[in-house]
Amino acid sequence: MIVHSLVSSLGLMKSDFSQARRIQAVNPRRATRKELSAYHTREYLDFILDPNNSNTSSADALAYETIAELGLEYVVHCPLLILPELMRTQDCPLFQGLADYVPLVGGATLTAVEVLRRAMTDRVICWDGGRHHAQKSRASGFCYVADCVLAILALKRQLSSASGTFFKPRVMYLDLDLHYSDAVSEAFHSQISGSRQTLTLSIHHTAPGFFPVSPRSQLPSPSNTDFDPFTLSIPLQQGASDETYARIWPIVEEIKAAFNPDYLVLQCGTDGLAGDPCATFNWSLGPNQGSMGWCVQRILNKWNCKVLLLGGGGYNSPNTARAWSYLTSIALDNPLDLEAEIPDHSGFPLYAPSFTLDVPRGNMQDNNSEEYLTQIVNCYKDVIRVLQERLSIECLQHLSSF
Repeated sequence: MIVHSLVSSLGLMKSDFSQARRIQAVNPRRATRKELSAYHTREYLDFILDPNNSNTSSADALAYETIAELGLEYVVHCPLLILPELMRTQDCPLFQGLADYVPLVGGATLTAVEVLRRAMTDRVICWDGGRHHAQKSRASGFCYVADCVLAILALKRQLSSASGTFFKPRVMYLDLDLHYSDAVSEAFHSQISGSRQTLTLSIHHTAPGFFPVSPRSQLPSPSNTDFDPFTLSIPLQQGASDETYARIWPIVEEIKAAFNPDYLVLQCGTDGLAGDPCATFNWSLGPNQGSMGWCVQRILNKWNCKVLLLGGGGYNSPNTARAWSYLTSIALDNPLDLEAEIPDHSGFPLYAPSFTLDVPRGNMQDNNSEEYLTQIVNCYKDVIRVLQERLSIECLQHLSSF
Protein backbone atom coordinates (compact mmCIF):
# COMPACT_ATOMS: atom_id res chain seq x y z
CA MET A 1 0.00 0.00 0.00
CA ILE A 2 2.86 2.43 0.73
CA VAL A 3 4.10 2.12 -2.87
CA HIS A 4 0.67 2.59 -4.44
CA SER A 5 -0.05 5.54 -2.14
CA LEU A 6 3.12 7.35 -3.20
CA VAL A 7 2.61 6.53 -6.89
CA SER A 8 -0.90 7.96 -6.68
CA SER A 9 0.07 11.05 -4.67
CA LEU A 10 2.79 11.89 -7.20
CA GLY A 11 0.16 11.94 -9.94
CA LEU A 12 1.54 9.01 -11.92
CA MET A 13 -1.91 7.44 -12.27
CA LYS A 14 -3.34 10.55 -13.98
CA SER A 15 -3.92 10.37 -17.72
CA ASP A 16 -2.07 13.65 -18.31
CA PHE A 17 1.09 12.74 -16.35
CA SER A 18 2.97 11.80 -19.53
CA GLN A 19 2.41 12.88 -23.11
CA ALA A 20 4.13 9.72 -24.37
CA ARG A 21 2.43 7.03 -22.29
CA ARG A 22 -0.56 6.49 -20.06
CA ILE A 23 -0.68 4.13 -17.12
CA GLN A 24 -3.51 1.62 -16.92
CA ALA A 25 -4.24 -0.42 -13.81
CA VAL A 26 -5.22 -4.03 -14.46
CA ASN A 27 -6.99 -6.05 -11.79
CA PRO A 28 -4.88 -9.13 -11.04
CA ARG A 29 -6.44 -12.55 -10.77
CA ARG A 30 -5.55 -15.48 -8.56
CA ALA A 31 -3.20 -18.05 -10.01
CA THR A 32 -4.80 -21.46 -10.36
CA ARG A 33 -3.26 -24.53 -8.80
CA LYS A 34 -2.49 -25.80 -12.30
CA GLU A 35 -0.55 -22.62 -13.07
CA LEU A 36 1.40 -22.84 -9.82
CA SER A 37 2.18 -26.51 -10.52
CA ALA A 38 3.93 -25.51 -13.75
CA TYR A 39 6.93 -25.24 -11.41
CA HIS A 40 6.09 -26.04 -7.78
CA THR A 41 5.79 -29.63 -6.56
CA ARG A 42 2.52 -31.24 -5.58
CA GLU A 43 3.69 -31.78 -2.00
CA TYR A 44 4.58 -28.12 -1.55
CA LEU A 45 1.30 -26.88 -3.00
CA ASP A 46 -0.71 -29.40 -0.98
CA PHE A 47 0.67 -27.83 2.17
CA ILE A 48 0.95 -24.16 1.28
CA LEU A 49 -2.51 -23.88 -0.29
CA ASP A 50 -4.30 -25.55 2.61
CA PRO A 51 -5.55 -22.75 4.92
CA ASN A 52 -5.73 -25.17 7.83
CA ASN A 53 -1.95 -25.52 7.84
CA SER A 54 -1.45 -21.91 8.91
CA ASN A 55 -3.88 -22.18 11.84
CA THR A 56 -2.52 -22.66 15.34
CA SER A 57 -4.47 -25.80 16.19
CA SER A 58 -3.59 -27.59 12.98
CA ALA A 59 0.03 -26.50 12.90
CA ASP A 60 0.55 -27.77 16.45
CA ALA A 61 -0.17 -31.26 15.20
CA LEU A 62 2.26 -31.05 12.29
CA ALA A 63 5.72 -32.52 12.63
CA TYR A 64 8.42 -29.88 12.85
CA GLU A 65 10.41 -31.81 10.25
CA THR A 66 7.55 -31.54 7.74
CA ILE A 67 7.41 -27.78 8.07
CA ALA A 68 11.19 -27.38 7.99
CA GLU A 69 11.52 -29.49 4.83
CA LEU A 70 9.25 -27.01 3.07
CA GLY A 71 11.40 -24.08 4.20
CA LEU A 72 8.70 -22.85 6.58
CA GLU A 73 8.71 -21.85 10.25
CA TYR A 74 5.90 -22.05 12.76
CA VAL A 75 5.14 -19.03 14.93
CA VAL A 76 2.08 -18.77 17.16
CA HIS A 77 -0.53 -16.25 15.97
CA CYS A 78 0.96 -14.55 12.94
CA PRO A 79 -1.65 -12.46 11.11
CA LEU A 80 -0.74 -10.94 7.75
CA LEU A 81 -0.60 -7.39 9.17
CA ILE A 82 2.42 -8.12 11.37
CA LEU A 83 4.27 -10.20 8.75
CA PRO A 84 6.84 -7.49 7.84
CA GLU A 85 7.78 -7.03 11.50
CA LEU A 86 7.98 -10.79 12.09
CA MET A 87 10.25 -11.25 9.06
CA ARG A 88 12.92 -9.20 10.78
CA THR A 89 13.67 -12.31 12.83
CA GLN A 90 12.04 -15.14 10.86
CA ASP A 91 12.71 -16.25 7.29
CA CYS A 92 9.49 -17.82 6.02
CA PRO A 93 6.97 -18.06 8.90
CA LEU A 94 3.53 -19.54 8.48
CA PHE A 95 0.87 -16.86 8.78
CA GLN A 96 -2.88 -16.54 8.53
CA GLY A 97 -3.79 -15.86 4.92
CA LEU A 98 -0.79 -17.65 3.41
CA ALA A 99 -3.06 -19.91 1.34
CA ASP A 100 -4.45 -16.77 -0.33
CA TYR A 101 -1.17 -14.88 -0.46
CA VAL A 102 0.58 -17.43 -2.71
CA PRO A 103 -2.00 -17.51 -5.55
CA LEU A 104 -2.52 -13.74 -5.30
CA VAL A 105 1.18 -12.91 -5.70
CA GLY A 106 1.65 -15.56 -8.37
CA GLY A 107 -1.53 -14.42 -10.12
CA ALA A 108 -0.46 -10.76 -10.13
CA THR A 109 2.74 -11.59 -12.00
CA LEU A 110 0.95 -13.95 -14.40
CA THR A 111 -1.65 -11.24 -15.10
CA ALA A 112 1.20 -8.93 -16.09
CA VAL A 113 2.61 -11.67 -18.34
CA GLU A 114 -0.74 -12.05 -20.09
CA VAL A 115 -0.89 -8.31 -20.81
CA LEU A 116 2.61 -8.45 -22.29
CA ARG A 117 1.96 -11.55 -24.41
CA ARG A 118 -1.23 -10.05 -25.83
CA ALA A 119 0.83 -7.13 -27.17
CA MET A 120 -1.31 -4.60 -25.29
CA THR A 121 1.90 -2.74 -24.40
CA ASP A 122 5.66 -3.23 -24.47
CA ARG A 123 6.23 -2.71 -20.73
CA VAL A 124 4.30 -3.92 -17.69
CA ILE A 125 4.88 -3.35 -13.96
CA CYS A 126 4.11 -5.70 -11.08
CA TRP A 127 5.86 -4.41 -7.98
CA ASP A 128 4.31 -7.22 -5.89
CA GLY A 129 6.33 -9.77 -7.86
CA GLY A 130 10.03 -10.58 -7.90
CA ARG A 131 10.17 -13.43 -5.35
CA HIS A 132 13.46 -14.83 -6.62
CA HIS A 133 14.36 -17.17 -3.72
CA ALA A 134 11.25 -19.42 -3.71
CA GLN A 135 12.28 -22.87 -4.85
CA LYS A 136 10.46 -25.72 -6.53
CA SER A 137 9.55 -27.51 -3.32
CA ARG A 138 10.27 -25.03 -0.53
CA ALA A 139 9.97 -21.42 0.56
CA SER A 140 13.13 -19.41 1.11
CA GLY A 141 14.32 -15.87 1.77
CA PHE A 142 10.87 -14.37 2.48
CA CYS A 143 9.64 -15.87 -0.82
CA TYR A 144 6.76 -18.36 -0.85
CA VAL A 145 5.95 -18.49 -4.58
CA ALA A 146 8.36 -18.60 -7.52
CA ASP A 147 6.57 -15.95 -9.56
CA CYS A 148 9.73 -15.04 -11.51
CA VAL A 149 10.10 -18.63 -12.69
CA LEU A 150 6.39 -18.90 -13.48
CA ALA A 151 6.62 -15.67 -15.52
CA ILE A 152 9.58 -16.94 -17.55
CA LEU A 153 7.87 -20.28 -18.23
CA ALA A 154 4.73 -18.47 -19.42
CA LEU A 155 6.67 -16.03 -21.63
CA LYS A 156 8.55 -18.92 -23.28
CA ARG A 157 5.37 -20.34 -24.74
CA GLN A 158 5.01 -20.36 -28.50
CA LEU A 159 3.77 -17.20 -30.21
CA SER A 160 2.54 -16.45 -33.72
CA SER A 161 4.35 -13.81 -35.77
CA ALA A 162 2.80 -11.14 -37.99
CA SER A 163 3.31 -13.46 -40.96
CA GLY A 164 1.31 -16.21 -39.30
CA THR A 165 4.27 -18.47 -38.50
CA PHE A 166 4.96 -19.71 -35.00
CA PHE A 167 8.12 -19.13 -33.00
CA LYS A 168 9.46 -19.68 -29.50
CA PRO A 169 10.41 -16.34 -27.92
CA ARG A 170 13.67 -15.84 -26.09
CA VAL A 171 13.39 -14.61 -22.49
CA MET A 172 16.17 -12.86 -20.58
CA TYR A 173 16.00 -12.49 -16.81
CA LEU A 174 18.04 -9.67 -15.25
CA ASP A 175 18.16 -9.39 -11.46
CA LEU A 176 19.23 -6.11 -9.80
CA ASP A 177 18.55 -7.24 -6.23
CA LEU A 178 21.37 -7.13 -3.66
CA HIS A 179 20.99 -10.90 -3.20
CA TYR A 180 21.76 -13.58 -5.76
CA SER A 181 18.76 -14.90 -7.69
CA ASP A 182 19.51 -18.47 -6.61
CA ALA A 183 16.13 -20.07 -7.23
CA VAL A 184 15.60 -18.51 -10.67
CA SER A 185 19.12 -19.26 -11.84
CA GLU A 186 18.91 -22.83 -10.56
CA ALA A 187 15.56 -23.38 -12.27
CA PHE A 188 17.04 -22.71 -15.71
CA HIS A 189 20.63 -23.86 -15.27
CA SER A 190 21.63 -26.64 -17.64
CA GLN A 191 24.82 -28.31 -18.84
CA ILE A 192 23.01 -29.76 -21.85
CA SER A 193 23.86 -28.26 -25.23
CA GLY A 194 20.80 -27.47 -27.28
CA SER A 195 18.26 -24.83 -28.05
CA ARG A 196 18.02 -22.40 -25.15
CA GLN A 197 15.20 -19.91 -24.83
CA THR A 198 16.19 -18.48 -21.46
CA LEU A 199 19.20 -16.58 -20.15
CA THR A 200 19.50 -15.46 -16.52
CA LEU A 201 21.90 -12.78 -15.28
CA SER A 202 22.16 -11.75 -11.63
CA ILE A 203 24.14 -8.71 -10.43
CA HIS A 204 24.52 -9.01 -6.67
CA HIS A 205 26.74 -9.09 -3.62
CA THR A 206 28.32 -12.30 -2.47
CA ALA A 207 30.62 -13.02 0.46
CA PRO A 208 31.23 -15.93 2.86
CA GLY A 209 27.99 -16.53 4.77
CA PHE A 210 26.03 -13.92 2.82
CA PHE A 211 22.57 -15.18 1.81
CA PRO A 212 22.08 -17.11 -0.37
CA VAL A 213 25.19 -19.26 -0.42
CA SER A 214 25.61 -20.82 -3.87
CA PRO A 215 28.61 -21.72 -6.03
CA ARG A 216 26.76 -20.21 -9.00
CA SER A 217 26.78 -16.77 -7.35
CA GLN A 218 30.49 -16.48 -8.18
CA LEU A 219 32.06 -15.31 -11.43
CA PRO A 220 31.39 -17.95 -14.11
CA SER A 221 34.25 -19.77 -15.79
CA PRO A 222 33.99 -21.63 -19.12
CA SER A 223 36.58 -24.09 -17.81
CA ASN A 224 34.25 -25.35 -15.05
CA THR A 225 32.49 -28.63 -15.77
CA ASP A 226 29.07 -27.21 -14.83
CA PHE A 227 29.50 -23.93 -16.75
CA ASP A 228 26.36 -22.76 -18.51
CA PRO A 229 26.67 -19.59 -20.65
CA PHE A 230 22.93 -19.04 -20.19
CA THR A 231 23.16 -18.87 -16.36
CA LEU A 232 25.38 -15.94 -15.44
CA SER A 233 26.42 -13.93 -12.38
CA ILE A 234 28.25 -10.68 -11.75
CA PRO A 235 29.18 -10.62 -8.04
CA LEU A 236 30.13 -7.23 -6.61
CA GLN A 237 32.08 -6.43 -3.48
CA GLN A 238 30.83 -4.35 -0.55
CA GLY A 239 30.34 -0.65 -1.23
CA ALA A 240 29.36 -0.98 -4.90
CA SER A 241 28.52 2.49 -6.24
CA ASP A 242 27.11 4.15 -9.34
CA GLU A 243 30.64 4.11 -10.77
CA THR A 244 30.85 0.35 -10.17
CA TYR A 245 27.63 -0.30 -12.08
CA ALA A 246 28.68 2.07 -14.88
CA ARG A 247 31.90 0.06 -15.23
CA ILE A 248 30.21 -3.33 -15.58
CA TRP A 249 27.12 -2.18 -17.49
CA PRO A 250 28.71 -2.62 -20.98
CA ILE A 251 29.01 -6.33 -20.10
CA VAL A 252 25.28 -6.49 -19.41
CA GLU A 253 24.50 -4.84 -22.74
CA GLU A 254 26.89 -7.14 -24.65
CA ILE A 255 25.12 -10.16 -23.15
CA LYS A 256 21.76 -8.73 -24.12
CA ALA A 257 22.96 -7.97 -27.67
CA ALA A 258 24.29 -11.51 -28.09
CA PHE A 259 21.15 -13.19 -26.76
CA ASN A 260 18.72 -10.74 -28.41
CA PRO A 261 15.66 -11.49 -26.23
CA ASP A 262 12.05 -10.95 -27.20
CA TYR A 263 11.15 -10.45 -23.53
CA LEU A 264 13.06 -9.19 -20.51
CA VAL A 265 11.99 -9.97 -16.96
CA LEU A 266 13.63 -7.27 -14.84
CA GLN A 267 13.75 -7.84 -11.08
CA CYS A 268 14.12 -4.45 -9.36
CA GLY A 269 14.96 -5.29 -5.76
CA THR A 270 15.94 -2.11 -3.89
CA ASP A 271 18.06 -3.56 -1.07
CA GLY A 272 21.23 -2.54 -2.95
CA LEU A 273 20.33 1.13 -2.58
CA ALA A 274 22.11 3.20 0.05
CA GLY A 275 20.10 3.48 3.26
CA ASP A 276 18.83 -0.10 3.20
CA PRO A 277 19.27 -1.99 6.51
CA CYS A 278 21.47 -4.49 4.65
CA ALA A 279 24.02 -1.63 4.51
CA THR A 280 26.05 -3.26 1.77
CA PHE A 281 26.07 -1.01 -1.32
CA ASN A 282 26.37 2.72 -2.03
CA TRP A 283 24.03 2.57 -5.04
CA SER A 284 21.87 5.66 -5.66
CA LEU A 285 18.46 5.98 -7.26
CA GLY A 286 19.62 8.46 -9.88
CA PRO A 287 20.14 10.23 -12.15
CA ASN A 288 23.93 9.74 -12.52
CA GLN A 289 25.45 7.20 -14.90
CA GLY A 290 25.37 3.78 -13.27
CA SER A 291 22.57 4.63 -10.83
CA MET A 292 19.57 2.33 -10.56
CA GLY A 293 17.35 4.75 -12.45
CA TRP A 294 19.97 5.19 -15.18
CA CYS A 295 20.24 1.41 -15.69
CA VAL A 296 16.48 0.93 -15.90
CA GLN A 297 16.08 3.91 -18.24
CA ARG A 298 18.69 2.50 -20.63
CA ILE A 299 16.89 -0.82 -20.66
CA LEU A 300 13.50 0.69 -21.39
CA ASN A 301 14.74 3.16 -24.00
CA LYS A 302 17.55 1.24 -25.73
CA TRP A 303 16.98 -2.49 -25.52
CA ASN A 304 14.14 -2.89 -28.01
CA CYS A 305 12.34 -5.75 -26.28
CA LYS A 306 9.21 -6.12 -24.19
CA VAL A 307 9.87 -5.66 -20.47
CA LEU A 308 8.18 -7.00 -17.35
CA LEU A 309 9.30 -4.99 -14.31
CA LEU A 310 9.02 -6.84 -11.01
CA GLY A 311 9.73 -5.82 -7.42
CA GLY A 312 11.95 -7.74 -5.04
CA GLY A 313 13.88 -7.16 -1.83
CA GLY A 314 14.03 -3.83 -0.03
CA TYR A 315 13.93 -3.37 3.74
CA ASN A 316 13.75 0.41 3.95
CA SER A 317 10.08 0.68 3.00
CA PRO A 318 10.00 4.45 2.28
CA ASN A 319 13.07 4.15 0.04
CA THR A 320 11.51 1.21 -1.77
CA ALA A 321 8.38 3.29 -2.41
CA ARG A 322 10.61 6.15 -3.63
CA ALA A 323 12.49 3.84 -5.98
CA TRP A 324 9.50 2.06 -7.50
CA SER A 325 7.63 5.36 -7.91
CA TYR A 326 10.63 6.84 -9.72
CA LEU A 327 11.02 3.74 -11.91
CA THR A 328 7.31 3.94 -12.71
CA SER A 329 7.80 7.50 -13.95
CA ILE A 330 10.72 6.31 -16.09
CA ALA A 331 8.50 3.57 -17.56
CA LEU A 332 6.03 6.34 -18.44
CA ASP A 333 8.81 8.22 -20.29
CA ASN A 334 8.51 11.17 -17.91
CA PRO A 335 11.13 10.75 -15.14
CA LEU A 336 10.30 12.67 -11.99
CA ASP A 337 12.71 15.22 -10.56
CA LEU A 338 14.47 13.47 -7.70
CA GLU A 339 14.49 16.72 -5.77
CA ALA A 340 10.68 16.75 -5.91
CA GLU A 341 9.03 17.03 -2.51
CA ILE A 342 6.91 14.16 -1.27
CA PRO A 343 3.25 15.24 -1.54
CA ASP A 344 1.09 15.35 1.57
CA HIS A 345 -0.70 12.02 1.84
CA SER A 346 -1.38 9.31 4.42
CA GLY A 347 2.23 8.04 4.35
CA PHE A 348 3.89 11.46 4.41
CA PRO A 349 5.59 11.13 7.87
CA LEU A 350 7.48 8.04 6.68
CA TYR A 351 9.66 10.13 4.37
CA ALA A 352 11.39 12.17 7.08
CA PRO A 353 13.79 13.82 7.34
CA SER A 354 14.35 14.79 3.67
CA PHE A 355 10.74 14.54 2.46
CA THR A 356 12.09 14.33 -1.11
CA LEU A 357 12.00 11.55 -3.69
CA ASP A 358 15.75 11.03 -3.89
CA VAL A 359 17.72 8.11 -2.47
CA PRO A 360 21.28 9.54 -2.57
CA ARG A 361 24.44 7.48 -2.77
CA GLY A 362 26.13 6.18 0.36
CA ASN A 363 29.62 7.03 1.58
CA MET A 364 31.11 3.70 2.67
CA GLN A 365 34.33 2.54 1.03
CA ASP A 366 33.82 0.95 -2.39
CA ASN A 367 35.80 -2.29 -2.29
CA ASN A 368 35.32 -2.93 -6.00
CA SER A 369 38.89 -2.07 -6.96
CA GLU A 370 40.03 -1.42 -10.51
CA GLU A 371 41.83 -4.76 -10.35
CA TYR A 372 38.63 -6.60 -9.40
CA LEU A 373 36.52 -4.83 -12.03
CA THR A 374 39.14 -5.64 -14.67
CA GLN A 375 38.91 -9.28 -13.58
CA ILE A 376 35.15 -9.20 -14.21
CA VAL A 377 35.63 -7.58 -17.63
CA ASN A 378 38.26 -10.13 -18.68
CA CYS A 379 36.17 -13.03 -17.39
CA TYR A 380 33.20 -11.95 -19.45
CA LYS A 381 35.23 -11.63 -22.63
CA ASP A 382 35.51 -15.43 -22.55
CA VAL A 383 31.95 -15.94 -21.32
CA ILE A 384 30.43 -13.81 -24.08
CA ARG A 385 32.59 -15.52 -26.72
CA VAL A 386 31.26 -18.93 -25.62
CA LEU A 387 27.70 -17.58 -25.51
CA GLN A 388 28.02 -16.24 -29.06
CA GLU A 389 29.45 -19.56 -30.26
CA ARG A 390 26.59 -21.50 -28.72
CA LEU A 391 24.00 -19.16 -30.24
CA SER A 392 25.68 -19.41 -33.66
CA ILE A 393 25.56 -23.21 -33.51
CA GLU A 394 21.87 -23.08 -32.60
CA CYS A 395 21.21 -20.74 -35.54
CA LEU A 396 22.99 -23.07 -37.97
CA GLN A 397 21.10 -26.09 -36.62
CA HIS A 398 17.83 -24.22 -37.04
CA LEU A 399 18.61 -23.26 -40.65
CA SER A 400 19.69 -26.79 -41.53
CA SER A 401 16.34 -28.14 -40.36
CA PHE A 402 14.53 -26.42 -43.26
